[in-house]
Amino acid sequence: MSQTPTADLTHRLVSTPAGRTHLVEQGTGPLVILVHGFPESWYSWRHQLPALAAAGYRAVAIDVRGYGRSSRPAAVDAYRMLDLVADSAAVVDALGERTAAIVGHDWGANIAATAALVRPEVFHAVGLLSVPYAPRGGPRPSEVFERLGGEEEFYVSYFQQPGRAESEIEPDVRGWLAGLYAALSGDTMPAPGAPDPHFVSPGGRMRDRFPTDRLPSWLDEAELDAYAAEFERTGLTGALNRYRNMDRDWEELAAYDGAPITQPSLFVGGGADASTTWLADAIEAFPTTMPGLMSSHVLDGCGHWIQQERPEELNRILLDWLARLPA
Repeated sequence: MSQTPTADLTHRLVSTPAGRTHLVEQGTGPLVILVHGFPESWYSWRHQLPALAAAGYRAVAIDVRGYGRSSRPAAVDAYRMLDLVADSAAVVDALGERTAAIVGHDWGANIAATAALVRPEVFHAVGLLSVPYAPRGGPRPSEVFERLGGEEEFYVSYFQQPGRAESEIEPDVRGWLAGLYAALSGDTMPAPGAPDPHFVSPGGRMRDRFPTDRLPSWLDEAELDAYAAEFERTGLTGALNRYRNMDRDWEELAAYDGAPITQPSLFVGGGADASTTWLADAIEAFPTTMPGLMSSHVLDGCGHWIQQERPEELNRILLDWLARLPA
């Protein structure tokens, strides 16, 4: 069931290749690392930490480098995937553990999947939320994104130029976040046939297509304030730099072209989430690309923010999967 953070939460800063990684932990038992996506933080796991702890796990949600109280290196290439994997492995070591299950949402799902490939001796199980695993391969990512949308610009391409998206977001961080969260939530996203918020009109902004008159049911004003306060303090550059390394990642992970994830794995997607529908072929390929898949779920009517939109349902799925992992 959905639970909210309690006084049992412990905030820590640990040494990692990023410099420092901020983490929030609760509970004792087998280690489960929780990795957020864009634009979120450890706080997106606020409903999972107490549920996992109550079930006998040591649940640890991190702030990915560039976010929250974790280090924010200045160089764009400091946000390459291999660096983020190294941070995740260093967290396990800093906590005095040798192995962990890793669960990621959105970009965190990509981090978790790559961590399972690159550091299998550390990450013995992997759970992916919203973004299914698709092995490295095909054309250079920037070339793929440039071809999407016709005259419109795909949001990933829009994020590439340093400072461009920041100039849209940072004058009104709270309003931009509220709009994005609503645009990708199952209960508040634009109606079918409305302009797609994943694309930008020529000369326009992403927020031009965001809802402005409602918050999703999973997000109240205080929770929005918590997110906005962190990004007001840190800015968005560290978070956006993740998108600016996709070609670099494609080059550096060439040795893993087509590689399957063999560890025991889990996928949970939202039925109303573009990440699920656009990547339907990747989900269909799971028998080949994730031969260790133990369960796969698409939650009807759920949008992109799975662990916040459907916390009770997700917690049940996570706990069932974790309980069935090999000892």
